[in-house]
Amino acid sequence: MLFFRSEEQVREWCTARGYSMRPLVSMDQLWTLAITWYSTRLQENSRRPKPDEMRAIFAGLGLVGDFWDPQSDSFE
Repeated sequence: MLFFRSEEQVREWCTARGYSMRPLVSMDQLWTLAITWYSTRLQENSRRPKPDEMRAIFAGLGLVGDFWDPQSDSFE
């Protein structure tokens, strides 16, 4: 995971290294994702979210598209 100050810096970094842009996540989205994803980790019956639960978590944060679909083979 890399942290940048702006989308423009991400674009410059990707261009300089020949990488295509991937979806960006803000710090607020990342924090909320972590809180949601790991909220039950200390419970005895804790488990990883199922694919449909993952999609719902991502969608609730505005993270949509094939990149965020755990069952997709495409990352466009």
